[in-house]
Order: sequence, then C-alpha cells, then structure tokens
Amino acid sequence: MTGLDKDLLGIYLNDHLAGASGGLELARRAARSHGRDRAALREIADQIAADREELRTIMITLGVPVRRYKEAAGWVMEKVGRLKLNGRILSRSPLSDVLEIEALRLVVEGKAAGWRLLRSIAEQHGHLDPAQLDRLIDRAARQADVLENVRVKTAHQALTARPSGPT
Repeated sequence: MTGLDKDLLGIYLNDHLAGASGGLELARRAARSHGRDRAALREIADQIAADREELRTIMITLGVPVRRYKEAAGWVMEKVGRLKLNGRILSRSPLSDVLEIEALRLVVEGKAAGWRLLRSIAEQHGHLDPAQLDRLIDRAARQADVLENVRVKTAHQALTARPSGPT
C-alpha cells in the first residue's frame, strides 16, 4: 500500500468499526421498538452486522489491527445516546422513534462514505476487491432508502396531533 499512511488508515477504519458497532446496537433497538416496520429494520440490522464483518475482513486484508476498545466505545456511545431528553419522564416519546431512525440513517450514510473511500483506495492501490465495495455501496444506498421511508412515516405519525381525553 505505497502512498498510504497505514497508521491513519487504521485509525479511520477502526473509527468506522466503532460506528458500525454502535450502529448495529441502534438498528437492533429500532427493530425491537418499531412495530410496523420491524421486519425491514431487522433486515437492516442483519445487513449492518454483515457489513461490520466485511469491514473486519477488509481490515485484515489491509493488515490493520482491530482495536477492540474502539468497538466497545461505539457500543457504549449507543447506550449513552439513549439518555436524551424526549419530553417524557417514564415512557418513550414518539419522537424517540423518529430520532433513532434519523441517527440510524446517519450511520448508514457514514458507512457508505467509508465504502466509497475504500473503493477509491482499491482503484489507486489495489489490495481490495472493487466489486465487493460496489456491492457494499449499493447495499448502503438501499438501506438509506428504506430508512428514509421509515423516517418519514414515523415522523408523520409522531407529529400528528392526538386527540386528548375528556376535559
């Protein structure tokens, strides 16, 4: 990999691996809490898990060591992200669903950006399979489309005024 700073590439890929770990936890949580879109979100969670494994394989191919502490940090950050003010004290707000899907969409967009960078590295430096990266880029685009549809539906439902009880 002449011309590439392997240390910086390692940091970059480990940061993406941390994001994938946090994103996977978020996707699994969303799949559990979004009843009407559960199947689509489970599929995305399964794909994110597969993508994370492909990233690990790519890291091995490039000779980049996996930093487990960064993976753990991604997992922890997802848990901390649940502690947000949502307008409710003892229950989930409908806005929690919207924000989770938006965060998951950002995770997928970040993943796609990482795949695109690796795709350009494959063209310039070899060592990686461009067809594999094209497939991963396409899968991320499909995930983003599904998440956008779920996001819009969820937001409309959450922001629609509900009739209040008798006054």
